[in-house]
Amino acid sequence: MSEYTAKDYKKGQPRWCPGCGDHFFLASLHKAMAEIGVAPHDIAVISGIGCSSRLPHYMATYGMNTIHGRAAAIATGCKVSNPKLSVWQVSGDGDGLAIGGNHFIHANRRNIDLKMILLNNRIYGLTKGQYSPTSPRGFVSKSSPYGTVEDPFRPAELCFGARGHFFARAVATDAEGTVNVLKAAHAHKGAAGCEILQNCVIFNDGTHEAVYTKEGRAKNAIYLKHGEKMLFGENNEFGLMQDGFNVKVVKLGENGITEKDILVHDAHCEDNTLQLKLAMMDYPVALGVIRDVEAPTYDDAVNAQIEEVKAAKKYHNFAELLETNDTWEVK
Repeated sequence: MSEYTAKDYKKGQPRWCPGCGDHFFLASLHKAMAEIGVAPHDIAVISGIGCSSRLPHYMATYGMNTIHGRAAAIATGCKVSNPKLSVWQVSGDGDGLAIGGNHFIHANRRNIDLKMILLNNRIYGLTKGQYSPTSPRGFVSKSSPYGTVEDPFRPAELCFGARGHFFARAVATDAEGTVNVLKAAHAHKGAAGCEILQNCVIFNDGTHEAVYTKEGRAKNAIYLKHGEKMLFGENNEFGLMQDGFNVKVVKLGENGITEKDILVHDAHCEDNTLQLKLAMMDYPVALGVIRDVEAPTYDDAVNAQIEEVKAAKKYHNFAELLETNDTWEVK
């Protein structure tokens, strides 16, 4: 049992709008860290710029509020140079997928051991309501008064396309679901991408309305658990079946369909085809750990390479380096 409580990870008074999804997520992060049990001085929380990027200010851990879009770059350096640290990167959808999109892709591709939290409210909140890379086509905002003419990024699609080995999703108002996802991300060795669906009450209120309440999630979401049948609905009356290369929603009891016909979730499957199908569904919205596959990590490989090169060298520090080559003394 952990010797820490959520209080041990708290610091300061959060300064977000009342009702902002960041409040819900922060409380879940404190709780998850207490249950994980890593000491606060063994954790670093790195963020970029934006409403969500204020989060390190409210953590009694090491932390850094960096520049716009560069959280993953700083977090990478932090992890590689301090491999024993538990490093958590926190970004918004604008910060993490616009100017920071390149870093998001390559952190997943390299499989750096980072817990990559993407707080997705589909809007730029801090800069007062411009559309973001995850805003839907036709979205009306201050920077798109006639509606956007772009298709949005889907965070899962980016993660999978970059050969990511972990992807999970939770809703900010769902404390239990969020804590479970964060604990799974911590347990995963490698880049662990977690999309947190949250609301911006000022500029994009209701963007995740279908799943933002407990009642909504009962009707419109499916909680995926490795090794378990993909059932959902208020009474588990619906399920997912394979339909050719796609997945379809079926109702148990109709057309002779029984629980035996329902797919079993395999988060550890190397082939991500079905996992991506699940992650991209609009109905039901997939929550929980969608993909969790082991693979070598960048930080382990780099540090192993450094030790291998050092062992083969005649010198191991600067003083030995000077003595390795010709030397002379100036008097």
